[in-house]
Amino acid sequence: MSHQYEGLTRFFASRKGIIFAGAVIGLFASLLQKFGNPPNMGICVACFERDIAGALGLHRAAVVQYLRPEIMGFVLGAAIAALLFGEFKARAGSAPIVRFFLGIFAMIGALVFLGCPWRALLRLAGGDLNAIAGLAGLTVGILIGVQFLKSGYNLGRAQKTYPVVGWLMPGLMILLLLFRLVRPKFGEGAAIFFSESGPGSLHAPLLISLAVGLLIGFLAQRTRFCTMGSIRDIILMGDTHLISGVGTLLVTAFVVNLILGQVKFGFAPQPVAHSSHLWNFLGMALSGLAFALAGGCPGRQLFLAGEGDGDSGVFVLGMIVGAGISHNFMLAGRPDALVEGVLQVGGISSAGMLAVIFGFAVCLVIGFTMREKLS
Repeated sequence: MSHQYEGLTRFFASRKGIIFAGAVIGLFASLLQKFGNPPNMGICVACFERDIAGALGLHRAAVVQYLRPEIMGFVLGAAIAALLFGEFKARAGSAPIVRFFLGIFAMIGALVFLGCPWRALLRLAGGDLNAIAGLAGLTVGILIGVQFLKSGYNLGRAQKTYPVVGWLMPGLMILLLLFRLVRPKFGEGAAIFFSESGPGSLHAPLLISLAVGLLIGFLAQRTRFCTMGSIRDIILMGDTHLISGVGTLLVTAFVVNLILGQVKFGFAPQPVAHSSHLWNFLGMALSGLAFALAGGCPGRQLFLAGEGDGDSGVFVLGMIVGAGISHNFMLAGRPDALVEGVLQVGGISSAGMLAVIFGFAVCLVIGFTMREKLS
């Protein structure tokens, strides 16, 4: 590695590096909203993976179907960074089926809340006070997960494997990007689907979205940016390194939103959000627990998949399948709405409530039964 790369490595590993990454994410998340992405959804890993699931026909909710270039950029940007710095390492084999189901339940919880941890921060930065309940739930879920980590919970070690395994997820993202560019139609009523109304129809220009995704993927791979990890590290070790980047994301996005006139304080109605506080809390608590058990937030899983981690790729696929399940079985949250001047509070269906409870039960079983005895 050259001296120049060594200097960059030291910078990205430093507090200044993680703060820089958080500022870049906060800045461009707000700008993507200005450029056309949905309100308070400049970046949302869960929402964007849900849109991809819809575009592929894994669900038929017509308002959330779009091949989001940001997701492709996250993985490919991380792959570029890992290759440049000699960190691309194909590895897999650490309880993949468990990771797949954790991805499913992480997505179910996120879509009950209507956002991933990144969107929770961006919703708060846009004045959506419902995000407070979501962030509180996320923290509690991670806290529960940390207790399992302390008691010996472990998914086991990933093993070095064939290079093709590490390239499957970047390869998939290249294919999806080609689909976005060509917009093929495989037959009457067949994928690829693109929303004509609703959040899926709102998107920044392709090249801008892709460029931002590549930049963030590169920076996040180098700095190990992770919202779940930031809370986990404080609870486990009192380490504030990662949280300084997450905090910078929030502050930067809020300042940029103020400048752009994208702040509206209140609970209802907020864009693509509901004010059912209990389920905002419980949905993100389920996601937080699943993220902690899987070892990373949805963004971090994408970045790891980009550097060759097949297990993180399985978690990502679990989230995409979970999006299909959420919408096909009407588990996702329903946003608040103004109808003829009257507020209709959204929330979730009875099936969604049962899914969250079932998700907690499965995650707790995984946490209790996959513990090594501590000597």
